[in-house]
Amino acid sequence: AGLSVGTVFHEDAHELDGINTRAELAAMWKKVRAETLNRLMAGGVSVVDPDSTYIDDSVVIGRDTVIHPQVIIEGDSRIGANCEIHSWSHLTNVEIGDECKVLNSCVLVDTKLAAKNSVGPFAHMRMQAELAEEAVVGNFVEVKKSKLGRKTKSMHLTYLGDATIGDRVNIGAATVTCNYDGKNKNPTFIEDDVKIGVSVQAIAA
Repeated sequence: AGLSVGTVFHEDAHELDGINTRAELAAMWKKVRAETLNRLMAGGVSVVDPDSTYIDDSVVIGRDTVIHPQVIIEGDSRIGANCEIHSWSHLTNVEIGDECKVLNSCVLVDTKLAAKNSVGPFAHMRMQAELAEEAVVGNFVEVKKSKLGRKTKSMHLTYLGDATIGDRVNIGAATVTCNYDGKNKNPTFIEDDVKIGVSVQAIAA
């Protein structure tokens, strides 16, 4: 075709590696993962065990945050400074403010923590779940498409779905917001300073 052929020199030949098999894909992913973790650690993040930690290169994490072993953080996730993410937790598309703790074995998807929050262990938050500053979600609590106000606590064995909950509310164990009537998802509203006992079913009309 009359075109010229030349040589191009590259600083890192591995960036030009081809990926033709699943084994080569896994090897490349391992390399990118190591680069991501090294960048985060150079920026002041403590990764306790890089070999067992999986963080996407799109994730942003603040200084002095500690990532414990066996943690996965994916997608468009932002984590603030001085946080702790404990083992076996899986975070996807989260926004987490400063000084938050995610305890062992939590799943957070499309979730926002304002600041100074504690979640878990064994908690599940999803579908635009939000915690205001200093709110706490404890063990075996699921929060779906709900907002919890400042210093509100739900500590044990609870489902909060399609709910707007005010400040300084205490939600007792085994509480359920009954949001689905078989056809519609109905919202629940709980105002500030409400105390809810155990085994309560809040039936939204």
